[in-house]
Amino acid sequence: MARYMLSVHTGNGAAREPMSAEEWQQGYEQIAILEAEMRAQDALFFSGRLSEPEAARVVRPSKHRVRMTDGPYAETKEHLGGFYIIDAPDLDAALEWAAKVTLLINEPIEVRAFAEEPSR
Repeated sequence: MARYMLSVHTGNGAAREPMSAEEWQQGYEQIAILEAEMRAQDALFFSGRLSEPEAARVVRPSKHRVRMTDGPYAETKEHLGGFYIIDAPDLDAALEWAAKVTLLINEPIEVRAFAEEPSR
């Protein structure tokens, strides 16, 4: 098994049709069903949704000191909105999970394998 990150990318201020409270509830229920399916197949390791990038803080080195600034790290049109860490037998299986997520939330998903640790 390999470990993959499925990162959910969302656009800043992307125009979306407003959703009713019932539509939000149905969306979260569908996500819960998908995550239950992932758990049942021992695929889901961890998932998380992130706050808006404006709430981020950036900590960086500066001349052997630490400098902290308000985020986000970079000004971009898209930002990381959340992620899944999954276990999958191969890239094709990871892509199948990503396809289910993207169809459910209507946002692009980047799939990346975790780098293997060098042999000691």
